[in-house]
Amino acid sequence: MALAEAGARGRLLRWPRVLLFGDSITEYSFQENGWGAYLAERLVRKCDVVNRGISGYNTRWAKLILPRLITESASADSIVAVTIFFGANDSALKELNPKQHVPLEEYAANLKSMVQYLKSVDVTADRIILITPPPLQESAWEKACLAKGDKLNRCNATTGQYAQACVQVARECGTDVLDLWTLMQKNQDFSSYLSDGLHLSTKGNSFLAAQLWSRLENKLSALPSLLPYWRDVDHTNPEASLL
Repeated sequence: MALAEAGARGRLLRWPRVLLFGDSITEYSFQENGWGAYLAERLVRKCDVVNRGISGYNTRWAKLILPRLITESASADSIVAVTIFFGANDSALKELNPKQHVPLEEYAANLKSMVQYLKSVDVTADRIILITPPPLQESAWEKACLAKGDKLNRCNATTGQYAQACVQVARECGTDVLDLWTLMQKNQDFSSYLSDGLHLSTKGNSFLAAQLWSRLENKLSALPSLLPYWRDVDHTNPEASLL
């Protein structure tokens, strides 16, 4: 059978998608032992896990990009979950990092705007998970800043205010939320979760992956594996199994 004829006979195969939207902590999530790679491995044959992490970005910029990533006509119907994971840059101290800093009230409004946009293109609240920034280990991050000739430009208490705002937005909008800032500090020494005081270490990636999977597993466990297991393919008439 010609490929064109096979394509005409069979239904278009469309994998559902999990969209990871965030800053560098999301961008790096497909690295070895990353939390995004963990999700992709568990959802292979069921979903495409799409990494749309953009290093250095804040919610002011992110809300402009989101409508270019998901539109009602093009893709929203295939989205089974979206993570929105910003705040590590928004919470930078204004006087030391004005380019990335976003005021707390605007941060909350931007998150709410993104959730409302997703709802407007029929990505329902039960498919949206907000993730707060992780805690900041100030001494380690200060070393990273000094190595670049900068001063310490973030503090953990301020990051915590942004985390609380993220939790409040989730509550108001009816979405799920993963309060990473609080959960990681239940372990008194949270520094092992971070590689440089800001970004996640291997242990931090594993922690986030486990927390996120516990929220996604119930939502996605019922999704079927796409295409039959190879032993179930009728080798004498593969078209019957595959088209």
